[in-house]
Amino acid sequence: MLGRVSLFDRLVVRGLPVVPKPLVRKVAAPYIAGETLDDFVRVARGLNAGGCRAAGGILGEFVESREAAEVAASDYVRTLDAIDAHGLDSNIHVKLTHFGLKIDPAFCLRTVRRVVEAASVHGNFVRIDMEDSSCTDETIDIYLRLRDEFDNVGVVIQACLRRSLADVRRLAEVRANVRLCKGIYIEPIAIAYHDPEIVRRNFVWLLEELLGAGSYVGIATHDARLVWESARIIDRLGLGRTHYEFQMLLGVLPELRGIIRDAGHVLRVAVPFGPDWHPYSIRRLRKNPAIAGHVLRAMFGR
Repeated sequence: MLGRVSLFDRLVVRGLPVVPKPLVRKVAAPYIAGETLDDFVRVARGLNAGGCRAAGGILGEFVESREAAEVAASDYVRTLDAIDAHGLDSNIHVKLTHFGLKIDPAFCLRTVRRVVEAASVHGNFVRIDMEDSSCTDETIDIYLRLRDEFDNVGVVIQACLRRSLADVRRLAEVRANVRLCKGIYIEPIAIAYHDPEIVRRNFVWLLEELLGAGSYVGIATHDARLVWESARIIDRLGLGRTHYEFQMLLGVLPELRGIIRDAGHVLRVAVPFGPDWHPYSIRRLRKNPAIAGHVLRAMFGR
């Protein structure tokens, strides 16, 4: 995740723009439902049939116009309508830069509020994703302002950030609904922990703080050690299924997903979809060169 980046990985990232689009699509296929809302519905229905909840997310971020942000909001409202119409067990998750955060935070708040309000009408829930550290303050601020008005909205905290303990204690005071993850963004060492073991230990510390304060926590991890640590904490605190859930990404470690589900835990799977899959995939790989190198190795391994 945040460890050393090899020369090979950096060279892979530099070559991404010339990788044929069909090849990128083939590599991305297990991790992205497809380009359309129908693709999301199909995959979410399959997850529900397999005993998992879903979380729909439309691919896109860092929009450059208010019009694009409004389109994103409309697409999310349609997604909420489809979830209701098809009786899916799914919520949604959104990135604030998809709603114009970098254009104007006040405009972003108004735009995402429209989606949270639509979700409230449907009895559904909106998770506000956490992006890179340049977005952290405004993301938490917008979340807290929405939470003053709605009870169907949550936020994300990244265990890799040095500031996260202070953020968690602030959020725990209001018993915020929080997804806790390690974090994928490459940040300077002054901002983020780079040692994977420290990130793991911080994850456990933050989880104990949140669950101990009575917050509902989405435990988002593909790390078997953290799954075990989380189960230990849940057992020690005597918590039932209404206090937490595990969360994973589509296509990642399906065997571990089955182990978590079969142990009786609630498990939610993030289901990304949308026509922006190609630039999204390239941006994600560029932001994490180690993942780009891993993908290429896996591709040639197949």
